[in-house]
Amino acid sequence: MSNLNLLNVVYKAADDKRAEDIVVLNMEGISLLADFFLICEGSSERQVQAIAREMVEKAREEGIDVKRVEGFDLGRWVLVDMGDVVAHVFHKDERGYYNLERLWGDAPQLNVDAQTI
Repeated sequence: MSNLNLLNVVYKAADDKRAEDIVVLNMEGISLLADFFLICEGSSERQVQAIAREMVEKAREEGIDVKRVEGFDLGRWVLVDMGDVVAHVFHKDERGYYNLERLWGDAPQLNVDAQTI
């Protein structure tokens, strides 16, 4: 599966669980960690967990190896590592504090929605 197809699966999973403020950073040539970061937020710990769970389930349905999931139990910042795509699912109260968009300010944001990836 291509990186863009994987990104599409993850984006749609987040959108299906009503994740808010979904941002995709193109990390190609900027970070060795991944080609894309998907950053989104939920309004409660349960929603953050539901978004992350949906991402994992949909990725596995597509045969994608989910390398690790960190922070799920607390539901404040869940990292879902799928290799070339890493998803960061924040509780809305935590996202501004960590501000990954500013930290990785050199990475261009992809202007996407669930239909255009």
